[in-house]
Amino acid sequence: METSNFIKTIIEEDLKNGKHKEIITRFPPEPNGFLHLGHARSIIQNYHLAVSNNGYFNLRFDDTNPVKEDTVFVEGMIEDIKWLGVKWKNLLFASDYFDEMYNRAIVLIKKGKAFVDDLSAEEIREYRGDLKNPGKESPYRNRTPEENLELFENMKNGLYEDGSRVLRAKIDMASPNMNLRDPVIYRIQRAYHHNTQDKWLIYPMYDYAHPIEDAIEGITHSLCSLEFEDHRPLYDWVVKECEMENVPRQIEFGKLIMAKQVTGKRYIKQLVDSKAVIGWDDPRLITISGLRRKGVPSQAITNFILATGLPKTQGETEYEMFDKYVRESLVEAKRINAVVDPLLVEITNYEDSKVEYLDVENNRDFPEMGTRKVPFSKYVYIEREDFIEEKPNKKWKRLYLNGEVRLMHAYFIKANEIIKDETGKITKILATYDELTKSGSGFTERKPNGNIHFVDGTINKPATFRIFDDLVLDFENKDIPFSEKINKNSLVEKHGFVEALEYNVLDRFQFARNGYFAVDQDTNEEKLVFNEIVSLKSKFKR
Repeated sequence: METSNFIKTIIEEDLKNGKHKEIITRFPPEPNGFLHLGHARSIIQNYHLAVSNNGYFNLRFDDTNPVKEDTVFVEGMIEDIKWLGVKWKNLLFASDYFDEMYNRAIVLIKKGKAFVDDLSAEEIREYRGDLKNPGKESPYRNRTPEENLELFENMKNGLYEDGSRVLRAKIDMASPNMNLRDPVIYRIQRAYHHNTQDKWLIYPMYDYAHPIEDAIEGITHSLCSLEFEDHRPLYDWVVKECEMENVPRQIEFGKLIMAKQVTGKRYIKQLVDSKAVIGWDDPRLITISGLRRKGVPSQAITNFILATGLPKTQGETEYEMFDKYVRESLVEAKRINAVVDPLLVEITNYEDSKVEYLDVENNRDFPEMGTRKVPFSKYVYIEREDFIEEKPNKKWKRLYLNGEVRLMHAYFIKANEIIKDETGKITKILATYDELTKSGSGFTERKPNGNIHFVDGTINKPATFRIFDDLVLDFENKDIPFSEKINKNSLVEKHGFVEALEYNVLDRFQFARNGYFAVDQDTNEEKLVFNEIVSLKSKFKR
């Protein structure tokens, strides 16, 4: 398992040798979707590397493509990052620097380092060559700076149609690095921008805008994932040739890739649009909003990200590893009883109108959490899977016909008779209890065949339980359409009962013997809905 953080070593060395007095990092998302667990690595690591090394962290939206961007995504990302506990010093937008980017493009043109090209997008791709063959220069590459200045200003003023002209950096069409073959740095795009409205008709490309933004903000270490490694020479070229005062250092790290999880915005959008999921915050997704709705504590995400480190390489990480940190963060959850698939038990020798209240610890590992009163009466619900007509073997430690178990914190009960409906399904168990076996009484004359939980049959709250499984069944076969890979049983709703307590949205509980659950936002006065967060036992093996 890779748990190194090589960038931390670089930063510490830079501080030690006096290269930087403070560390400034940033997270620069494009507001064209919602954040997911993979983004959390960049967010949390950028933040912690800065604040733990005498520095600060900026949140900057790279909003250079207005066609795909929206304030809905901006607001959603802000909410997600706040929830993660990350605090930025400055909230910024690439569009804050559009004037400066335009001026720096003028600098490039005057130096003969950029030119206006009339080739179409298809022709530019054709001229670019490939990894085996060098590109060839555009016939418009040798326009004079004066001519380029006029054409570029005309682009800005809307004299040309979208796509008819672009501004390209003049670098090297024979470079083995495709990113240096005269990349496009400005295009004409008539589109309403969420921040600058209709001011601009030309917009900078990401590879041009990003290094300028970093330099303006004084970013010391520009951290990005490995796919930008080949872009680093262009990043450095832009900083140098645009004559930026501050010179950031781009460093690449391995992406966090979660095995068997849907992260691509295109695929998530397809799931949302087809109503295969509830929305972008569906608990089956690993979007930050989906994890929050599911009931995952934000601290679990931080602990997981810091534990996985910041490696130079990337590989898949099993989701069970993440679950391990979620489970650890829930150890202080209140422990209550919930019956997900209920089976009614009538205790025939218990008084009809009697209700007694058992004193039960909220969490035995944390006695300071106190106790609560759990009702017990003639009727109780147990899990259907906790009963079987005939005991199958010695390992069966639950209730069976003529067998005896303890109801947690209550009494021994013995199943004497079962009632079935016309289909043969068991609808009720008739049982008797032994009043001498009350929990805490010290009764030792015989041992029960197990210890099972229950919810009182009359004093309870009906609830819906959402149980989740893998959303997509096949990530290997590319011949199968994505829509056919969706697991139709990835969400199963069950109906049962919980203790009669007060429940608020996002309250988290450990349901005895069932797992960890959280109250879903669909809960209202008429219905109570729980999401399964994680099972009680870990499947993760280091």
